[in-house]
Amino acid sequence: MALSPKEVEVLSLVALGYSDKEIMLKLKMSYGTVRTRIDKAVLKLKARNRVNAILIYKLTHKDWLEEYYETYYSTLDGGNI
Repeated sequence: MALSPKEVEVLSLVALGYSDKEIMLKLKMSYGTVRTRIDKAVLKLKARNRVNAILIYKLTHKDWLEEYYETYYSTLDGGNI
């Protein structure tokens, strides 16, 4: 089953090292919504956990993180939250 655009975005931020709290603030969504999107991505990819979901998604979408890296990684502020 394909991931929704929001699930891909949240999974991308997890892959780039953002915490759930940082994702919540960056995407202006509730903590519960962040967790739900991660959990749905894990289920849809039939992964064991979020790390496994990231690996599965990257293996099936070769250029996946490049666009998110350009957009988000430069703004990762290293714990100012």
